[in-house]
Amino acid sequence: MTALHPPKVEYFDPAAKTNTDPKGVVRDVEEYREEPFGLYMARPAPGRRQFHYLESWLLPDLGLRITDFWFNPGYERDQDFYLDVVDVRREDGVWVATDLYLDLVLRDKKSVEVIDTDELLTAVTTGLISPADGERALGVSHTTVDGLATHGHDLRGWLSTKDVTLAWRRH
Repeated sequence: MTALHPPKVEYFDPAAKTNTDPKGVVRDVEEYREEPFGLYMARPAPGRRQFHYLESWLLPDLGLRITDFWFNPGYERDQDFYLDVVDVRREDGVWVATDLYLDLVLRDKKSVEVIDTDELLTAVTTGLISPADGERALGVSHTTVDGLATHGHDLRGWLSTKDVTLAWRRH
């Protein structure tokens, strides 16, 4: 288990073309794209050993942030997409994502694994997030796992039933 931390909050500012990570580091974004169902972001990841680029979609109605990490040689992971369970809101054109601890690792058309349940439970029991937020996070993860399983772990197939079509640079 990793060290206990408050919920991570990240800011996505399409007008400024910046992304501010939970530590306050502001990064330039190559592309933002707003759709009725969410926000797409593509940017380099300078200074990261494990990966050099990332693409993410914020999907507020689904409570998800779906990311494709472009791993560096030697750091590849057996995953196609990383799904964070998040609460997304908008403040004056800036999208704000609060991480609700649970994550899902998707091997597209193969399997999905829920991780960090221990972090979620610890965050609830220590008061870092409310029981209602913890319950919502579990609900999002269950709905996502069920939806993916029903569609053969095919992300595109499941999302198409939600009228969500994600466009990626490399998928």
